[in-house]
Amino acid sequence: MTKFSAAAAVVALLAAAPAQAQTRIQIGCTATTDCASAMIAVDEGIFKKHGLDAEMTLIGINSNIPAAVLSNSIQIGGPTSTTFLQAADGGLDLVAVSGASVMNPASNQAVAAFVRNGVTIKEPKDFVGKKVGAPGLGAFLHVLFVKWLAEKGVDPKAVNFVEVTFPTMADIIKSGGVDVVLTAEPFVTRMTNAAIGTVGVRYAAELARTEPIIFYAAARDWAEKNPDTVKKFRDAIAEAAAIVNSDRDKASASISKFTKQPLELVKANPPNQSEPALKAEQLAWWIDVMSSQKMLQTKLDLNKLILK
Repeated sequence: MTKFSAAAAVVALLAAAPAQAQTRIQIGCTATTDCASAMIAVDEGIFKKHGLDAEMTLIGINSNIPAAVLSNSIQIGGPTSTTFLQAADGGLDLVAVSGASVMNPASNQAVAAFVRNGVTIKEPKDFVGKKVGAPGLGAFLHVLFVKWLAEKGVDPKAVNFVEVTFPTMADIIKSGGVDVVLTAEPFVTRMTNAAIGTVGVRYAAELARTEPIIFYAAARDWAEKNPDTVKKFRDAIAEAAAIVNSDRDKASASISKFTKQPLELVKANPPNQSEPALKAEQLAWWIDVMSSQKMLQTKLDLNKLILK
């Protein structure tokens, strides 16, 4: 081998090294803006910069995410706080690795109970006897709505809840399969523009909370065996979150690409606020709410739920 070809071979090996060093992971989220930081990190090459070959997987129902994580179909998922806590309460050994989104005035205003044409909702008690579709029973939107009903003096057991995925809400509302769907932007605007119903109540805005909506979680065993991968993921999410919160065009483009929603519609609504930091005490309110709804059977140790 000549000196030239030997040098060329060394250069080729060095050039290939970063690609060979990439750790491959699958990240599962539903079709909402809450995982925008992961979407941005994929599209802007931030994961790759941090040594991860990451790919996003669309999950239809949020409550399916814990099982997907534990089966290793995905390594990291974006469960809602309620889905995560219920899974942990049921004995599934999951651990939060990074924050994704938190409630704030803008995100709270984006949440609604959307009512199909022909159904009249004028006050909280009008939900009694109605068939209400939620994107995951025990998930964020469902638990918040039950909390809202209880605060308004309505027995949640008098409401018929069923699971409906975000992408199918418009069709199910239009067909009369349910009377109401618990949803969020951009689906609220899309269904409003299609004239298939109206907003019944923006219940999250009335509750006005600031706790986490969704955070990124993994199987504890996987996370503890892959601390370097978790660190790279956290670093990438922190970098991407800053873009989500400051660059609406980039955030909207990534959200539109992953959720399959029209870009113009996504741009019309700001993405949920990304917050990578996650503290145990932030989950305390959720635990209190879920305990009051008899969703938790054990006393969860907040300090064990978040990977140090």
